[in-house]
Amino acid sequence: MIRNGHADGPRGGEAGKPQSSACSPEKRRREVRVWCDGCYDMVHYGHSNQLRQAKAMGERLIVGVHTDEEISKHKGPPVFTQEERYKMVRAIKWVDEIVEGAPYVTTLETLDKHSCDFCVHGDDITLTVDGKDTYEEVKQAGRYRECKRTQGVSTTDLVGRMLLMTKAHHSTMDNPDYQEHTDNFGKGPRGHSPWTGVCQFLQTSQKIIQFASGQEPQPGDTIIYVAGAFDLFHIGHVDFLEMVYKQAERPYVIVGLHFDQEVNRYKRKNYPIMNIHERTLSVLACRYVSEVVIGAPYAVGKDLLDHFKVDLVCHGKTEVFPDKDGSDPYAEPKRRGIFRSIDSGNNLTTDDIVQRIIENRLQFEARNQKKEAKEMAVIEAMKRREQEDTAQPANL
Repeated sequence: MIRNGHADGPRGGEAGKPQSSACSPEKRRREVRVWCDGCYDMVHYGHSNQLRQAKAMGERLIVGVHTDEEISKHKGPPVFTQEERYKMVRAIKWVDEIVEGAPYVTTLETLDKHSCDFCVHGDDITLTVDGKDTYEEVKQAGRYRECKRTQGVSTTDLVGRMLLMTKAHHSTMDNPDYQEHTDNFGKGPRGHSPWTGVCQFLQTSQKIIQFASGQEPQPGDTIIYVAGAFDLFHIGHVDFLEMVYKQAERPYVIVGLHFDQEVNRYKRKNYPIMNIHERTLSVLACRYVSEVVIGAPYAVGKDLLDHFKVDLVCHGKTEVFPDKDGSDPYAEPKRRGIFRSIDSGNNLTTDDIVQRIIENRLQFEARNQKKEAKEMAVIEAMKRREQEDTAQPANL
């Protein structure tokens, strides 16, 4: 059985069986290989949704990830290192292979080198430092496909939420503090680009279904439960979940996500940066996760353990905050002898990421203003061409 789209781990199942020599010619045809590339900095559910859509267009998804040097040259400083970004993309369940240090400009040579039929990108635009479309060559050759950009999320917006340091993003986008952020952060001198601008994310049941594995635990599976905020889903979370996944031969990992109000109770400040709907999709996209409990109770009690028939409860090395009444939220699994403390070897926290942003605030603001200014220039050029094309018939 392929667990949650992960065919290359210990649960590879049917993927490891040899093909029958009696396969039809159709089955023996070469698989359709799809190429995606990008910075994948601060990987969020928008990136995951792009990769999900790309994988659906073929059979094998190869993802190229740019180096820190390339990103700095064309966009500005990345938040995460290239090694962190490589590992984050590998953890997305729709990705079959990654290419480290992929060139920033996508060429036919790159597609041919990796035997890819075509590349896929969102319906926004990616520009070089000179303001040129990075996909121009493959578009002209007819080896470019487009997928729908996920509304309501961008690295620009997430960085802005961190810098704002208020809880305005928890409740409504109409909040004056948040509106000031959308009006100012990352805004170019000539107005808002439709690709960089901020808009509200609206969760739907269909989107959850698209991200979920839809598989129930099977007899012989070890049901492992973990709980937390999993805010700004990052490489620290990935390393922890990978280690949790390795705790059993046949793991079925359930992640309990706390509601925003609960996270704010124990994390305080302006946490969580991502709301419960955003965090749900981010966690579901991880190949080590089988199921998510949306709005899980803070205390891992008898009802939850019995309902999901939990065999093992894990927690990382981060601080365990007491429940509202001061009690240990893991008292029941400890009493049953099924609690395990996991050391992933990675102590990165959401706090650390926010600190990286704050320390480089001016650079990030300049980066986003520069990006949006280039996009606005392209939009204006496109409008001029449209006007010229419309005016031509009248002059004939």
